[in-house]
Amino acid sequence: MNPAPHPRPAPGLPGRRGLLGGLLAGAALAAVPALAAPARAGARPAPAPAGPRATRPLLLGTYTSEGGGGTGIGTAAYDTGTGAITPGPVITGVENPSYLAPHPSGATVYAVAEQGAGAVTAVAVGPDGTYEVLGSRPTGGSGPTHLSVHPSGRWLLSANYTSGSVAVHPIAEDGSLGECTDLVTHSSPPPGPGQGGPHAHQIVTSPDGGHVLAVDLGTDTVYTYALDASAGTLTEVSRAALAPGSGPRHLAFHPGGRFAYLACELDNTMVVCAYDPATGALTPGPGQSTGTGSGVNYPAQPVVTGDGAYVYLANRGHNSLTRYAVEGGGAVLRLLDTVPVGGDWPRQLALSPDSSLLFAANQRSSTVTVFGVGPDGSLTGAGAPFPAPVAVCVLPLP
Repeated sequence: MNPAPHPRPAPGLPGRRGLLGGLLAGAALAAVPALAAPARAGARPAPAPAGPRATRPLLLGTYTSEGGGGTGIGTAAYDTGTGAITPGPVITGVENPSYLAPHPSGATVYAVAEQGAGAVTAVAVGPDGTYEVLGSRPTGGSGPTHLSVHPSGRWLLSANYTSGSVAVHPIAEDGSLGECTDLVTHSSPPPGPGQGGPHAHQIVTSPDGGHVLAVDLGTDTVYTYALDASAGTLTEVSRAALAPGSGPRHLAFHPGGRFAYLACELDNTMVVCAYDPATGALTPGPGQSTGTGSGVNYPAQPVVTGDGAYVYLANRGHNSLTRYAVEGGGAVLRLLDTVPVGGDWPRQLALSPDSSLLFAANQRSSTVTVFGVGPDGSLTGAGAPFPAPVAVCVLPLP
C-alpha cells in the first residue's frame, strides 16, 4: 500500500462479459493508437509470422477510481530482444486491478479490486490473444492488495491489506472463481508502533508447494499456513517475527527453496530468511542495507533471477533499483549498487520469463521502465519509459 492512500469508492463486481480483444501480435499492436482505447469485443490479433515469436504479451495494472488512472487492465506486447513495449487495448469491466497474477496453465489471469470492499476477478486468456472477464467474487475483507495462484491451479489466495486478512477461493475448470472457502484475520501479535492494525500485504506459496506464507506489514509478522487441498482452508503452523516497526511488505523465494528475501517497507531494510520446507518455519536474519541511505525510501518488492544469482529491489522514495549478488547457495545477499529507475515511485517489479528483461511499474510518473539484464546482473535501460496510467503492476506473460 502507499503510505497515505487516497480514499476511493468501493469497486463494483462485474458479471460475465463478452470477448475483449488482446491484439498482442506485434503487427496488430502497432496499429493501436493508445493504451486507453477500449478493446473491441471479439477482436483478434493478426497472424503471427513464421518462426520464433519476437514479442510476448504484457498486462498492466492500475487504479480505475483515481484521477489520471486507467479504465481497466491494459494490454501491450514487449519485444523479447529489445524490451520495447507496444500498446494494445484495455480489458474493461475490471475495477481497480492493482495487482495481477497468472494461472499456471496460462489460460486465466486474476486481478484484485483493491479499493473499498475487496474483490477478486478472473479473466480468461484465449489461445488467439482474446480476453473474457469471467466475473468477480468478494474477498470477505477490504483493500486486497495482492493475490497468487496455488501451484495446483485449484485455489486463488488473496491478501486484504486494510482488514488484515487472507482469503482462499476455489478455481473452477474454466478458470472462474467460486465463493470464498476461508478467511483468516491476523488478530495477533499487536500491531507495530504507529501501524494501526494488521495489514496483510502479500500471500504466496513456498516453492515446494507445501505451505502458504502471508506477509503482514501491520503486525511485523510472516504467517505460515498449511492449505487443506480438499476444503480450501488454512491452518497456521508457524510465525516469523520481524523487528518491531519494520513493516515487512513482500518476499521472494530463491529458486532453491531454502531462502527468501523480504523487503521491509518502514525501516528501509532487506532481510534474508531461512526457510524449512518440512515445518514451514521462516527464520529472519538481521535487516541489511538497501543502499539508499537513511531517508524514508519505502522499499516495495524484491525479485530473483531464474538462476538465483541476483536479486533486485524497488525503492520508491529513492526511485531506484538495488542490485544484490546471491552467495552461499542463497544464504547471503551482497549489495552491489543502485540504479535510477527512470520513473517516480516504482511500486512493482517483474522479470521476463527468461530473466533477460526487468520491468518496473512507476505509479506516480505513470510509466513502465524496462532494463536489459546482463550476464553479470547489470541493468541497462532499454529505451524511453512507456506511458501507462497510474502503473502499479506489470505482468509479462510467457
